[in-house]
Amino acid sequence: MSKALNIHEIKFDDALEQRYLSYALSTIMSRSLPDVRDGLKPVHRRVLYAMLQLKLDPKTGYKKCARIVGDVIGKYHPHGGEAVYDALVRMAQTFSSRYPTVDGQGNFGSVDGDNQAAMRYTEARLTPYATYLLQDIEQDTVDFRPNYDGNDDEPVVLPAYVPNILANGTEGIAVGMATSIPPHNIIELLDAVLLLLKKPKSLVAELQDYIKGPDFPTGGILIEPKESILKSYETGRGSFRLRARWHKEELERGQYRIIITEIPYQVQKKALIEKLAELYTAKKLPFLEAFSDNSAEDIKMVLVPKSRNIAPEVIMEHLFKLTDLEVKVQLNLNVLDLRSIPQVMSVKEVLDAFIVHRIEVTSRRLRYRLGNVMHRLEILQGLLIIFLNLDEVIKIIREEDEPKDIIMKKWKLSDLQAESILNTRLRSLRKLEEMHLKKEFDELTLEKKQLEETLAEEKKLKEVVILETKKIKQVFEKLPIGKRKTSLEVAKEVQDIALETFVEKEPITVIYSEMGWLRAQKGHKLENIRYKEGDAAKFVIECFSTDKVVFFSNSGKSFATNADKISRGKGDGDPIRLTFDLHQEEHITTMFKYNPEDNFLISSQDGRGFVVEGKDVLAQTKAGKQVMTCENFTALDCQQVTGNWVLSVGENRRLLAFKISEIPTLRKGRGVVLQKLKQGKLLAIRVLKDENEFSGLVSGTVKDMKIWIGKRGGLGRLVLGKLWID
Repeated sequence: MSKALNIHEIKFDDALEQRYLSYALSTIMSRSLPDVRDGLKPVHRRVLYAMLQLKLDPKTGYKKCARIVGDVIGKYHPHGGEAVYDALVRMAQTFSSRYPTVDGQGNFGSVDGDNQAAMRYTEARLTPYATYLLQDIEQDTVDFRPNYDGNDDEPVVLPAYVPNILANGTEGIAVGMATSIPPHNIIELLDAVLLLLKKPKSLVAELQDYIKGPDFPTGGILIEPKESILKSYETGRGSFRLRARWHKEELERGQYRIIITEIPYQVQKKALIEKLAELYTAKKLPFLEAFSDNSAEDIKMVLVPKSRNIAPEVIMEHLFKLTDLEVKVQLNLNVLDLRSIPQVMSVKEVLDAFIVHRIEVTSRRLRYRLGNVMHRLEILQGLLIIFLNLDEVIKIIREEDEPKDIIMKKWKLSDLQAESILNTRLRSLRKLEEMHLKKEFDELTLEKKQLEETLAEEKKLKEVVILETKKIKQVFEKLPIGKRKTSLEVAKEVQDIALETFVEKEPITVIYSEMGWLRAQKGHKLENIRYKEGDAAKFVIECFSTDKVVFFSNSGKSFATNADKISRGKGDGDPIRLTFDLHQEEHITTMFKYNPEDNFLISSQDGRGFVVEGKDVLAQTKAGKQVMTCENFTALDCQQVTGNWVLSVGENRRLLAFKISEIPTLRKGRGVVLQKLKQGKLLAIRVLKDENEFSGLVSGTVKDMKIWIGKRGGLGRLVLGKLWID
């Protein structure tokens, strides 16, 4: 007989919520967010500890990365080997980590974005910097916990004698939260730590006197204002503008070229070159004659200007806008605090938490040392008794079967002392050795007293931390890696010059056909323009290659493009939909040369409209700019305001003339009623310079215009003769 199944009913929503919460907590705690104390995620901490267990300190030889990864996933991190190897590689990359914790030998990738070699080909060991994270870990300075299978122990956190959380920074995306911490200069951080140890109530503004801003391994120039950096450090959230470092190299005959020697953090040089090539091909870099990548171990990108009269600052300013030669580096100080709870902290809170950790580590190390001292003193006390009663002790050992018990009882010794006496070699029973033991006993007694006094008072504990921090700072001050790589500068104001300035000015004719093909041909007053079979001209305008051309669609949108970007040649051009993002039913109703000084009258088929300034019809994207709001009717026209009068006529053949001054000027919207239409739609609208232009538009004489004049929004009068649109 089968056993009854133990089945419990649970709502799907409750089950999903419980399991997803467990997954989220696992991701946050064990994968994505760093610990504020050592600045490491679990995978990085396990890699370093595994390398320590393999005795891969900076003075020993290298071991294969495959061996390291095997130990990590076998003992501590039960995940994919490639994921662990990727973490190890990043810890070794000098262009990714400000202070690498792994010393790699072999191909560990490049700033170009090239991948690293397989783990069986590369080798690694710890760096001197990593020793400051692992130092004294064997002296009970941190807690250990069982690993995933319970066969080994791993550290919960590393001792971390340096504020690695800010020194190396990190990035991570968890469930519902993320972290992004840029690297900083270790000497500046240690100075800030010393300030907080001496003056715990110091403000972030005081810390900024030491921590100037992020310091990236790839250098660059930080142009973020000091006030903005302070706000980011106070809130734990913000961003920093980082630019490439460049200089002008003078050539013969007044020529020059631009040399880029440092690129922003985490920007791949290969991708940067590809972006420049893409912009150059698209004719968006008219100020550049050529560019090349002459990099070897150091970055060297060369830009050759088209003209020596163009200031290099102007060229670089445009490149900063168009490429990743300028980037924004985010700051989101979301970390696991001292209670392992996710929290966005200020820079001061992060350093305060680090100091609490340092004091705790120092206290535990001193307690561990005190325990060893007391253990040794106990042994020394017993050994000194030997020399006071040497002959009697030797006699007991020679004659008695259980000398240990007799010795313990006779001289009131502990088990440890008696065992130490029995294990003492005969060669140690010299008079000189007794002097050494007495000296050691006195020294350890003094050390015990000093340790107890230090542990009893937090102020003295802080003094120990201060002294150790100063020594670490002195070490980094002597090393090249301690010098700041990213300089802080104020962005210079450069006169903004439009890209059209660099375009060669030449006469062209822009042609838009009935079937929606757009092209440009060189010259004005062209004859015998050819079209596809069944196609014909819709709009033809004469302009220059430096002009902008504006298009207006029946959906009330305006579109714009530089005339020099319009397809040229003997072909039919390109479909308008390749140039702009038009909807399926959308078509162009007007095309004109852009002039910011012009005003335009926009109208719709429901008889509404308004005047708009030229600058407000200029679109910046392929998606266009919604100028007129069209509800039940489509836009009709967009005409340049060249005069004082407006003629409007509806499908009901009613004509109305009124002053242009009666129409308001708006930036966008639906507009006002131009002509009231009882039935049908607005058929056409015309702007006149004066009454003399009326002749020929409606059958009759010039004086007939007076009959049609009325107020805006009127019905108009019926036209019996021909109109200009007939």
